[in-house]
Amino acid sequence: MNLYLMRHANAGVPRGNPVSDNKRALVKEGKDQCILMARLLSALKVQVDVIVSSPLKRALQTAQFVGTELGYEAKVEVSPALAPDADYAAFLQLLKKYADREDVLMVGHNPNLFQYLGRLITGNGGAAVRMRKGSVARIDMSEHPPLLQWLIDPRMARSIYASVAKSSRPKTSRK
Repeated sequence: MNLYLMRHANAGVPRGNPVSDNKRALVKEGKDQCILMARLLSALKVQVDVIVSSPLKRALQTAQFVGTELGYEAKVEVSPALAPDADYAAFLQLLKKYADREDVLMVGHNPNLFQYLGRLITGNGGAAVRMRKGSVARIDMSEHPPLLQWLIDPRMARSIYASVAKSSRPKTSRK
């Protein structure tokens, strides 16, 4: 299985009240991050079989925007194993549920998402992996321990697109 772990996109400033914070929606920059990252995934020929999201609004919106941009037609599945207060055991159970799938995108939150990633690729949680908002990591789950293939954040994606756009223009002389 190719597991794609994605941190939700920018949802502005966290709120002090947990109930209102759970309902925090993406801001314009976050929506733009979703489109950018989905286009990058599409350029990398990623076709997901299933998208699973945390139940919080910002993660669910991220999953839906990215799914729409990728042409994903099924409903985004929701799992509390991706919520901010979830634990690693619940995450492992979620992985087992989708073990028969080829490409799975899971959208969640820091700090547990980068902790899950660290534990997956080291087996003991010894890795500290920074995941900015909107970041996507690809993990090859067929390897033991699972192998981190790549980790791309929106800043890097913008940089890549800018350099490709500059270098792909044909150089013509005007005589």
